[in-house]
Amino acid sequence: MTSQPDAYLGVAQSFTGRRWVGPDAGNERRAEALVQATRLPPALCSVLARTGIEADAVADYLAPSLRALLPDPMLLRDMEPAAERLLHALERRERIAVFADYDVDGGASAALLLVWLRAMGHDATLYIPDRIDEGYGPNAPAMATLAGSHDLIVCVDCGTLSHEPIAAARGADVVVIDHHLGTETLPPALAVVNPNRQDESGDLGHLCAAGVVFLLLVEANRRLRGRGVTGPDLMGMVDLVALATVADVAPLIGVNRAFVRQGLKVMAARARPGLVALSDVARIDSAPNPYHLGFVLGPRVNAGGRIGAADLGARLLSTADAAEAARIALQLDGLNAERRAIEGAVREEALAQAERRGVAGPLVWAAGEGWHPGVIGIVAARLKEATNRPAVVIALDGDEGKGSARSVAGVDLGAAVQRLTAEGLLTRGGGHRMAAGLTVARDRLEAAMDRLGELLARQGAGLGGAADLRLDGILMPGAVTPELVEALETAGPFGQGAPAPRFALPSLQIRDARRVGERHLRLRIGDTTGPALDAIAFGAFDTPLGSAIERAAPARIHLAGRIEINTWGGARRVQLRLEDAAPG
Repeated sequence: MTSQPDAYLGVAQSFTGRRWVGPDAGNERRAEALVQATRLPPALCSVLARTGIEADAVADYLAPSLRALLPDPMLLRDMEPAAERLLHALERRERIAVFADYDVDGGASAALLLVWLRAMGHDATLYIPDRIDEGYGPNAPAMATLAGSHDLIVCVDCGTLSHEPIAAARGADVVVIDHHLGTETLPPALAVVNPNRQDESGDLGHLCAAGVVFLLLVEANRRLRGRGVTGPDLMGMVDLVALATVADVAPLIGVNRAFVRQGLKVMAARARPGLVALSDVARIDSAPNPYHLGFVLGPRVNAGGRIGAADLGARLLSTADAAEAARIALQLDGLNAERRAIEGAVREEALAQAERRGVAGPLVWAAGEGWHPGVIGIVAARLKEATNRPAVVIALDGDEGKGSARSVAGVDLGAAVQRLTAEGLLTRGGGHRMAAGLTVARDRLEAAMDRLGELLARQGAGLGGAADLRLDGILMPGAVTPELVEALETAGPFGQGAPAPRFALPSLQIRDARRVGERHLRLRIGDTTGPALDAIAFGAFDTPLGSAIERAAPARIHLAGRIEINTWGGARRVQLRLEDAAPG
């Protein structure tokens, strides 16, 4: 058994019940070496040290270039026949259908193809299955119908496991562009481009489907240039890849960092009507950042596939009509509000059930009658966040249940779900490292979850503390400046696989504490003689944090969170986004 590290600043149990864990001795040594070699701020070097970056690679890491990091598309199997078949369809003016998943990655992948084809003077048919009536991925009736009126069907963000539905597309060629885990046998498609095929190296397995589609279009443009034709501008489409990468929780490593960094710049130019309309309806009044992609725009794009018309997200992202974009954005915003209400009720039931079952093991799960299938993925993510365990939430209906699962770093959930399917405990299942979907017979539910827990335990799930808060070091209020925040941002973007920097501010006095609305808490903190720092704890009174800080004031406490720049009324001030606190 691996022993737990010492609690950072002695905080074994914070106001929210969490144990604080700081950088280990190895990370501290690497950070000191980086400070000496680069002369960068120690706080930034601490963040860089945990990524394993060497001093000679820091400059390139802080300025990720899509040109430098973009892999050769031809490294992926079946890329040549996929690109050639797409160009052949263009040259012959064939009828093309795009069959996509109903989530953000599927919608963005479809939009990439639709926009690229439109720029080449070719309109394609969009088909996205209904989540409840048709389920995930290609189905035989839909594929047969599309094949009857199209020459080429391109399946994006789905299709790798769809053997029978693709076989049903008689009379049309099928190309699959996907990233979900494959089995040893591929479906009978003309091409299956997927970095997570069994016969791939896995070096590009971190790409979401939109990233794979982008590589297809890069290769198509390259082949067009070889024929003396200029293809559409792909750099203007990176905003779609960035949105999908963050919303699909793809790890922000390698080229994904460049996709997101460059995509945010493209998005800031406000050239895509759909994203402009959605940003406006969501009241985003600052430069877009990964938080906006994952928690503001992504859920709204997803809302159509969850509880509304499945194709709304892809239509929004691909439209060139500002008026149509505004109409769809309003519709998605309303659906998202409805989704939140449904999700809240399911989340409460699921969390209570999981806690009764126990959350100390390698897997937390919950299953309920009549739960809306459109929200179980979000609820699974909430369970995962609350417990630091892989989580499965299942909507039961009749003799079976449809489930959605979310994983934690270092645990390959998709492979485990695929193994359960092969063993016959699941009727259907698939996904990737961080997320998966499954269908299970009601009478096999308990056995399937027990077995899934066993498989995940072998990968180390459940070994970490359920409430560990990992910190990158210590800061004092005087060191928290706009310049430091900007320096830390160069190590981003932050998200899955690249957690945002979090720091502890030790033994500070609460100079002022006041509620903001019913749920939030604003603080003024500092030493008795040194500079003060503003802090905001959003949702503080949804947890024990808010009341504990109110009771502690004006005593000294340790604080932990992320530093950021707050822009209000034209003024820029640095503040701490407070996530936790402990007696100091």
